[in-house]
Amino acid sequence: MTRDVKVQRGSTLRCKGWKQEAILRMLENNLENAEIPEKLIIYGGTGKAARNWKCYDAIVSALTNLGHDETLLIQSGKPVAIFQTWSTAPRVLIANSNLVPHWSTWEKFRQLEQLGLTMYGQMTAGSWCYIGTQGIIQGTYETFAACARKHFKSDLRGKIVLTGGLGGMGGAQPLAVTMNHGVCLAVECDEKRIDRRINAGFCDKKETDIDKAVDLVTQARDEKTPLSVGVLGNCASIMPELVKDGFRPDVVTDQTSAHDELNGYVPADYYGRSLKQANELRTKNPKKYIQQSMESMKQHCKALLDFQKKGSIVFDYGNNLRGQALKAGLKNAFEYPGFVPAYIRPMFCVGRGPFRWLALTGNPEDILKTDKAALKMFPEDIVLTNWISLAEKHLPWEGLPARVCWLGYGERAQFALIINKMVREKEIGPIAITRDHLDSGSVASPYRETESMRDKSDAIADWPLLNALLNCAAGADSVQIHNGGGVGIGLSTHAGMVVVCDGTKETDERIKRVFTTDPGIGVARHADAGYKESIDLVKKTDIRIPMIKK
Repeated sequence: MTRDVKVQRGSTLRCKGWKQEAILRMLENNLENAEIPEKLIIYGGTGKAARNWKCYDAIVSALTNLGHDETLLIQSGKPVAIFQTWSTAPRVLIANSNLVPHWSTWEKFRQLEQLGLTMYGQMTAGSWCYIGTQGIIQGTYETFAACARKHFKSDLRGKIVLTGGLGGMGGAQPLAVTMNHGVCLAVECDEKRIDRRINAGFCDKKETDIDKAVDLVTQARDEKTPLSVGVLGNCASIMPELVKDGFRPDVVTDQTSAHDELNGYVPADYYGRSLKQANELRTKNPKKYIQQSMESMKQHCKALLDFQKKGSIVFDYGNNLRGQALKAGLKNAFEYPGFVPAYIRPMFCVGRGPFRWLALTGNPEDILKTDKAALKMFPEDIVLTNWISLAEKHLPWEGLPARVCWLGYGERAQFALIINKMVREKEIGPIAITRDHLDSGSVASPYRETESMRDKSDAIADWPLLNALLNCAAGADSVQIHNGGGVGIGLSTHAGMVVVCDGTKETDERIKRVFTTDPGIGVARHADAGYKESIDLVKKTDIRIPMIKK
């Protein structure tokens, strides 16, 4: 079934208020930016916005008629009930892909999916908060910047980053590298994805010959000229070949859909035109496909370890390639670190994380005006000011105009109040504020966000559940709890939220609470794990933790 969903722009409402209209437009925005829109797949292998088109239509109808004191419940992409609650309660509550822990496996999930009982929500796909490649690019930019500072004492100038995957998440990598003045060689098996990133301005060049691609990036490195090249090929085949040929990238990582061995990762030697054969194998003999996938991920991960031995900086970018390789028999798969313990955790400790906002009327000027407000409010935050300048210069609008930046505890509430004030004074139209589920206190993922926690609490999943409950109590307009985003079913629990800035004083009160509780629980989570930066922040702010004395 082919449906061309475009988000409605302008100030005309189809719903009973901007809260409901905002959530509907965010759902439509997901599909306008989708990787496979006809299948409702937004990104990340099979991350979907709705279970099927019948459910999608029912969701749209429910949102259109939803009252100001009613809450719509979404169970894995299907609208299952509407209840009268309170005007201050969330308008929408979403739970995606959640299974009782003993049964929380891909095998059981696929059985239930075949029966039409669930769907894979990834992170921002099923929570309707995806904003295209920009949604991840700022975090990717921050990660590569932190990597460069740590290992090279500078930026990525004159350095080559080798990676894989140019899908909805991985597609941010080429531009994030060149924004850090580096050179990126990205391997992608689907030529359409390379073309899409080039057309959107996220990648500079396409090559179908790996030798020519290597020549291009080597020349750019020697000339210290930023360049990104998407090369058509399969990582499980090309990475070992590059090791054998003596290619020496400075940094190596990966963002293929390794979290899903059936519907995400593509086995060795399948790429370009032969993808059709891979898809046929996936359908006709899924067991054989999975066997080939697992063996290929083992080869892929081993190549990264080989690069590490030869002197490259190697880190896992949160797609569970190491976990899959370990399962396939590669015993030393975890000898290179994940990106969170390597580069991001110090920011999480102080509640710094993704803060993204969308111009609901579709007017780009609304985002540019909020950019100016952010620069005025945080002039001493060099990373933020550099980022916004680069974003305005390099990033295209995808669907609704949007921006993302990383802000810390206290900063999120301050900036959100300014945005709502600008809406109230009619400087800009209504704005929806949300974030990635990858954040300080909203996720438990032992192979990613909570890898190598100081107190060994990697697998404790209470925190994201408390985060969601707290955001409901604080007054968020939409709250979501998912399983399996990023790394696969059974390997993560995570939560998201949305607050709609409609300019009202009531929304000011919601903002004060939600944008304090949401990053605040991240600080509390890391303080509880014994991180000094978090404990120090607790002692000098209004965060109250009963077992920490001020």
